[in-house]
Amino acid sequence: MREDRGGGWSLMRGCSAIKANGERCKGIAATGSDYCPAHDPARTEERSRMASKAARSRLATTVIADIPIIKARLNDLYEAVLDGRVDRSAAVANQIANTQLRAVEVERRVREQDDLEIRLDELEGLLEEAEERSIYGRR
Repeated sequence: MREDRGGGWSLMRGCSAIKANGERCKGIAATGSDYCPAHDPARTEERSRMASKAARSRLATTVIADIPIIKARLNDLYEAVLDGRVDRSAAVANQIANTQLRAVEVERRVREQDDLEIRLDELEGLLEEAEERSIYGRR
């Protein structure tokens, strides 16, 4: 089947979706579908899951980016207490040191959670592939 895709003729089928601006999508339809992967109704859940993952990733990146700043400020305050530029109370110095340790622990947990999310996403992908093979293998 030949199709005029706006830039000439193509043997590939075009996506049937109409974009929000009223134009037809210029994507190539996936095999066995009238839609490209970005518009395929059968992939709505997958697209939603991937968008959610991207949002979580941006949030985790923001948290990780803030931790070194917090640690640096705590270190400056700690040094100021020890140098006598700020009240030299041992209790204050101890509180600052404990806060630094908690910041390091939070950073470790965020990294660990990111690693676990990546591994879980990979396992979910493998499971979906196995289920698809099983479904199509029965026919």
